[in-house]
Amino acid sequence: MKEHEHAPAKKPETKPAHDEVAKKAYDIYVKEGRPQGHEVQNWLEAESKMPHAGADHHAHMAADFRKRFWISLIVTLPILVLSPMLQTLTGLREAIHFPGDTYVLFGLSSAVFWYGGWPFLKGFFGEVKSRRPGMMTLISVAIATAYLYSSAVVFGLTGKMFFWELASLIDIMLLGHWIEMKSVMGASRALEELAKLMPSDAHKLMPDGSVKDVPLGELAVNDKVLIKPGEKVPADGVIVAGESSVNEAMLTGESSPVTKKNGGKVIGGSINGEGSLTIEVKGTGKDSFLSQVIDLVKQAQESKSKTQDLADKAALALTIVALGSGVITLIVWLVFMGKNFAFAIERTVTVMVIACPHALGLAVPLVVAVSTALAAKNGLLIRNRVSFEGARKLQAIIFDKTGTLTEGRFGVTDTLVLAQDIDEETLRKYAASVDANSEHPIAKAIAAASEQKLPVENFKSIPGKGAEGRVEGKEVKVVSPGFLREQNIGFTDQRVEPLQAQGKTVVFVIVDGKVKGAMALADIVRPEAKQAIAALKALNIRCMMLTGDNKATAKWVSDQIGLDEYFAEVLPQDKAAKVKEVQSRGVLVAMTGDGVNDAPALAQADLGIAIGAGSDVAVETADVILVRSNPLDVVAILKLSRATYRKMVQNLLWATGYNVVAIPLAAGVLYSWGVLLTPALGAVLMSASTVIVAVNARLLRLKAEPKSEAKTEPKPESKAEPKPEAKAEPKPEAKAEPEPVAQK
Repeated sequence: MKEHEHAPAKKPETKPAHDEVAKKAYDIYVKEGRPQGHEVQNWLEAESKMPHAGADHHAHMAADFRKRFWISLIVTLPILVLSPMLQTLTGLREAIHFPGDTYVLFGLSSAVFWYGGWPFLKGFFGEVKSRRPGMMTLISVAIATAYLYSSAVVFGLTGKMFFWELASLIDIMLLGHWIEMKSVMGASRALEELAKLMPSDAHKLMPDGSVKDVPLGELAVNDKVLIKPGEKVPADGVIVAGESSVNEAMLTGESSPVTKKNGGKVIGGSINGEGSLTIEVKGTGKDSFLSQVIDLVKQAQESKSKTQDLADKAALALTIVALGSGVITLIVWLVFMGKNFAFAIERTVTVMVIACPHALGLAVPLVVAVSTALAAKNGLLIRNRVSFEGARKLQAIIFDKTGTLTEGRFGVTDTLVLAQDIDEETLRKYAASVDANSEHPIAKAIAAASEQKLPVENFKSIPGKGAEGRVEGKEVKVVSPGFLREQNIGFTDQRVEPLQAQGKTVVFVIVDGKVKGAMALADIVRPEAKQAIAALKALNIRCMMLTGDNKATAKWVSDQIGLDEYFAEVLPQDKAAKVKEVQSRGVLVAMTGDGVNDAPALAQADLGIAIGAGSDVAVETADVILVRSNPLDVVAILKLSRATYRKMVQNLLWATGYNVVAIPLAAGVLYSWGVLLTPALGAVLMSASTVIVAVNARLLRLKAEPKSEAKTEPKPESKAEPKPEAKAEPKPEAKAEPEPVAQK
């Protein structure tokens, strides 16, 4: 096999590209959307890093284009009336003509040229200064050529005036830019909504017990805040009193309200439900979850896309081709076709207008903006766009077991009834009642196995072996296999050994000295895990698992959810080496973990995915951060990567394909068949192509996976047949085993 050398993950670039949406005044920090509770200085510093400081810049630009369009359009009407060619076509030349009308026409056209065309002329000077000719260069050269030539005709040069074509061209360009600006602004709507989540003030609990309404900027860490039913949570914090359901949909993508009670964390911007809560503030300003999310999204939008590099080069090349084509068109019609200078100039202007690389410049950054905002809205935070875009090529994905594919907590998976005089419900009830008095992790899992609890008398712990107590007058013990061996208590049931061979912890329930049943426990497999693995396999991605657990436990989890491969007994410091080992097979690999001891492995992988970040989104080594602990979100991010790339390709194909057809038409290749595009029609086609690219980008959607109907606990295997090759000795003192959460 070819050795796969993998470079460490790089931090995303933060320098915005010239042709990024940022250049079109795409700012996610809009003034009216800035959370009022954040420190003004922090936000001003963040805004100053944007390509156009001033949060409402793109809204101002849209308003400016709108204003210039309407004024120019009004002035264009008398230009059309005074145009000699249009007067002749309508037969109104004699009725409308008056001495000096040509100079009036020149004056009105000059007003449209300098007022309506100023944004393009100003852009032209900027492009020349930066030595990056582009769209503004082409438009400016086109309108300046038409204006100067027509002006020369007014003052004595023999030829044809293009004043009405000039005015209509500028009108259409202004309209196109106005519509385009609105389309670009629409791409940021999800983030603007995110930024507007914070309320304007908070109910602060004062030391004397009174409640005072204060602006969010006055809140500090450890302040106590009252949140009434239906109100927005003003800051990140921990609940110190009360219980309620909280809607975090706009922050984490979790559609159902989450029940919160004493000790639970709440996120600023989420909406409180039916109960009153008192929280202790833990995060404000730049340290808040919302601020971190916006920073991550901004960082992702500014990071340079590899596909954008191609689009930038293509746009520069197209500008050069357009200018060259304009010159060639002028020469061909004048020298070789014998047409007059006015006709040749009209063809040249049309070529330069129709070839503007506007659509090409927006093809990629608009998709980047939409996909990043869409991902953030669904709790998928992109830190590194290059790695995210490369996710479409992934061939394998490695999951950390604990906390990713499993819940990281013990749960009862099987209940075996070993006597005829007791049923499963009673067995669980007796065991849960006794263990409800214990703090051991395994005891807690058994206590949670039954909602019904009975009073327990004479409870006491059996160190390292279990616990006992009197329930309904019966002596009940919940103990490990080691206790049975010590007490020489025998039983025969072939269903126990397969459970132990799977790496499960088996405890026994003894009632009045006789073994009545057994309960098997394991790290609970997430109900969505099996569905996620199936979905990934459907995408032709090989699914693997890393775990510090023994091979038996790893095999059981693997069989439960249908993995292709697993690596057991892997120490945290060896996880990165395992990722590199898989990469050495010549495949692109993603690593999914909780971002704690998985950090080196996340950095080593071609795509590092930190899952279950919750309100802690500052996972430095991850390329993508998933707010929820849901394996289906891994599927979602990979599908979004593929869908994003498809949109980029669609836009690039449209933008380049349009020019391949449009430039020859503008130059007049179909002139002999009576097909000739005017400069105004060329402007319409150019603007339409740009709007099509913008609309296509906004059609990007993230299709949600259908929710799994699996229950929280795996289906019991009480009827499992023994497997001769899987025999293993019972684990003595099972209750003394470490808590599975620590095993990664």
